[in-house]
Amino acid sequence: MNKSFIKLLTDFGPLIIFFTVYYKGGKNLETAIPPLIIATIFAVIIIYYLDKKIPYVPLIGAILITIFGGLTIFFKNPIFIYLKPTIINILFAIGLLFGKIILKKNFLQLFLQGSIKLEEIGWNKLMYRWILFFIFLAALNEFVWRTQSEEFWINFKVWGILPITFIFTAFQIPLIKNYKLNEK
Repeated sequence: MNKSFIKLLTDFGPLIIFFTVYYKGGKNLETAIPPLIIATIFAVIIIYYLDKKIPYVPLIGAILITIFGGLTIFFKNPIFIYLKPTIINILFAIGLLFGKIILKKNFLQLFLQGSIKLEEIGWNKLMYRWILFFIFLAALNEFVWRTQSEEFWINFKVWGILPITFIFTAFQIPLIKNYKLNEK
């Protein structure tokens, strides 16, 4: 198997397992969360084995899924898993803002500078857009889980948030093109 296909499986495999168990197991979060946790941890191990380095973003995701999923199961209350996306998005927004204001570092630039070369003003605009987007996603998650059914929220979390994120990212292309540094 090729490495990029395996990485794709590690990205979406845990989600596919979750959906399969959720829908085949009577739409029960408590039944679907343990396989999600195990599959996510397994995916992190596979990525580590392939890249020979700690995959920080998947690792943080695995830790948060384990914590919030574990709390959901332990307390038999889905509010913990519902709040996970809200908390993660708020933490991302705060992290970017904290980095810029307190540490005088653009964490988005530090994270993406190997892929994108932008003028400083471009990095700042992109960072503030992402901060607002993370806040928007947190508010949207709160609205959906508080006003819709569990099944709707689960489907929205995957089939709604992912396309919204892709669309938002696509809308950043003009900004990136406008502030792209000319490499010599």
